[in-house]
Amino acid sequence: MVLTPEEWVRQHFVEFLIKEKKYPVSLIAIEKQLTINNRKKRTDILIFNSNGKPNIIVECKAPSIKITQATFDQIARYNLKLDADFLVITNGLEHYYCSLDKENETYVFLKDIPSYN
Repeated sequence: MVLTPEEWVRQHFVEFLIKEKKYPVSLIAIEKQLTINNRKKRTDILIFNSNGKPNIIVECKAPSIKITQATFDQIARYNLKLDADFLVITNGLEHYYCSLDKENETYVFLKDIPSYN
């Protein structure tokens, strides 16, 4: 595997999830495939809860890539299919954490994601 700038960000974020947030490796999926409008897509990182339900979707970008509304739209499309509790967007320099307020159909930005309990 080639260590692209995006892959570097992904590997470091996975390490953060395991070492700092204490998520078990067995609940973390890398490049999990999903189909949206008959097109195959892949999540960068998908963390499941202990019941096997998607809990956190992480979208990684290279450090040189600016995080834009298009990035949020991309992860929101993934979440329409996966229905995760938390979304994370990172380019290794900036990190955005949010949860979905389903009642009001808006995102609530958070300081961090919860640790595994």
